[in-house]
Amino acid sequence: MAIAAAGAFSDHHAMSDFPEAARTLRGPGRRLHGSIAHRIGVAILSGEHAPGDILSGEVAFSEQLDVSRGAYREAMQALAAKGLVESRPKTGTRVLPRHRWNLLDPAVLAWAFAGEPDPRLVRSLFELRAVIEPAAARMAAERRSDEELAQMKAALDLMDRHTLATDEGRAADRDFHDLILKATQNDALTTLSASIGAAVNWTTEFKQRARDLPRNPIPDHARVYDAIAAQDGAAAEAAMRDLVTLALDDTHSAMTPQP
Repeated sequence: MAIAAAGAFSDHHAMSDFPEAARTLRGPGRRLHGSIAHRIGVAILSGEHAPGDILSGEVAFSEQLDVSRGAYREAMQALAAKGLVESRPKTGTRVLPRHRWNLLDPAVLAWAFAGEPDPRLVRSLFELRAVIEPAAARMAAERRSDEELAQMKAALDLMDRHTLATDEGRAADRDFHDLILKATQNDALTTLSASIGAAVNWTTEFKQRARDLPRNPIPDHARVYDAIAAQDGAAAEAAMRDLVTLALDDTHSAMTPQP
């Protein structure tokens, strides 16, 4: 998704490129309004629209983009539910301050990584993972069931078979991290699984956009699994902390321009 295209929705941008794109996305209303929300969401997360910016009104937008006003309103409702915008009578739709954004929403994370991600967001995600996942790995080692352990092993095997360069491998990676959170038997932690999984997925995919992964991270996951299998909470915590730290290093490397 091109960020320049995604950002063409405020009053000071031209929208001449969008009617043809909109027509290609015609179909069920859910699909169309989701496409509109995606485009505007990417524009906001990329910085094309800054907090406080006023977006085009629904009449102007729907006419210029050749979409229904209903589809536009539904898109704005979706963005508002994620804390990105606020619509008020007379003043229009305004981009909200960053602290209001639901950055753990999987869709918001997808929009953030549609282009070059904000380094501040990347740091925040890895700090969150560093707080949550090592402790979760310790708890999983102490509380996991045999069935959960078998599922972790199956996910690890799929990662190894397909590699993290494939959709199948990345899906298995998400499952592995999700299973660890579920194995904590802590309902509050389990609710974070979708957010943690999305962060894992998008950072892993991002690291491979310009070049291959700098190293194979699957052995890092295997060390976490081995510690959980041995029911060694301290080792599981340490192995997960190393995994997250190395993943952050790899991501920083991917964000550094190559000579």
